[in-house]
Amino acid sequence: MTSGSQPNVDALLRDLAPQVLGALLRRFADFYTCEDAVQEALLAAAVQWPEGGVPDNPRGWLIQIAFRRLTDHLRSEGARRQREQRAAMQIPADESTAAAEPARGHDDTLSLLFMCSHPSLSSTAAIALTLRAVGGLTTAEIASAFMVPEPTMAQRVSRAKKRIRSSNVPFRMPTEQEWPERLRTVLHVLYLMFNEGYTTSIGSALNRSELSTEAIRLTRTVHRLLPEDAEIAGLLALMLLTDARRAARSGPGGELIPLAEQDRSRWDQAAIAEGIAIVTAALSKGYVGYYQLQAAISAVHDEAADADATDWPQILALYGLLKQMTDNPMVMLNHAIATAMVYGPAAGLTLLESLDGDDRLAGHYRIDAVRGHLLEMAGDHRAAVGHYRAAANGTRNIPERHYLITRAARIAAEGP
Repeated sequence: MTSGSQPNVDALLRDLAPQVLGALLRRFADFYTCEDAVQEALLAAAVQWPEGGVPDNPRGWLIQIAFRRLTDHLRSEGARRQREQRAAMQIPADESTAAAEPARGHDDTLSLLFMCSHPSLSSTAAIALTLRAVGGLTTAEIASAFMVPEPTMAQRVSRAKKRIRSSNVPFRMPTEQEWPERLRTVLHVLYLMFNEGYTTSIGSALNRSELSTEAIRLTRTVHRLLPEDAEIAGLLALMLLTDARRAARSGPGGELIPLAEQDRSRWDQAAIAEGIAIVTAALSKGYVGYYQLQAAISAVHDEAADADATDWPQILALYGLLKQMTDNPMVMLNHAIATAMVYGPAAGLTLLESLDGDDRLAGHYRIDAVRGHLLEMAGDHRAAVGHYRAAANGTRNIPERHYLITRAARIAAEGP
């Protein structure tokens, strides 16, 4: 056993949870009971490890405990012999080897990612469930990603679990026919995982680097499986080009530094070069998709020597193409910013008016933050201060809130 601090144990358990759940699902194919068993194992670890130390094989320890909980549950349901015989075919009876590592090259987290896109679920429900199981996101964080109230998302996740159980369709990897549809769901999950890691929706930290790093790792793995798929490549490029700025996004005290004010010498040039090479190759394949266009926009930002050198007309043109592909309100919001940078803040503010009636953005802090920024550009400081303060009250990310409050205070001090 190795000793470890509580924060290290918490981070380790977050990383291991999807691996353990994936390992159990490959053997038992019952999401509901497997998830309950994993949660019990995680709770046992959270109690025992901080004092007794982390086991030499923490993943194996968790699988072993979860396996015991699961077999106890199955036994209590009166299905001991049938279920245990089925499990024994895949899990050695000797508990010292029951938690053995999977075959070399097997990735339980990746398997779980694909298994959670269950055929009985809608795409939205599958994405929500996967973010919970694979990303370890809370219901509140998932609700933020979907821009819906937390109780609404809690009901969706609960209904998704019940639907899987009642469908009697086991968890498994997709068939060849199911692969294209499942892949779209998986890519969306990875995209949302990365976004939540890059800018957390809730909490005192600006980002959760372990979450965005895991999203990049999994996307790389999917890209290796399907190297000719241009949208997978586009998503990987987008993540690399965006994550390349992470070190420059916050100051010594964790404060948010906006893109225009970042020290670009701190950007990861190797990640930028890799991302540009990947998206360039993907765009050359002929098909241009959602993630490729976003990656191209990130590449334009990353290639600019400073904020003034940013090619905003090119970014505006790319957002115009994105608008033709999706009605995502965040795309519309970013299109308004790009319009303001090319044609002036009045043009951007006019576009924002068309979003005021969009229920998906009702009360969302980002629309206030963007409006405040454009009003500041237009010289209407009093109105800008009001919208910055409204945005600060709407965000649950503490560094974002501090940034918006500070910006409002600075503008107010400068006067109208």
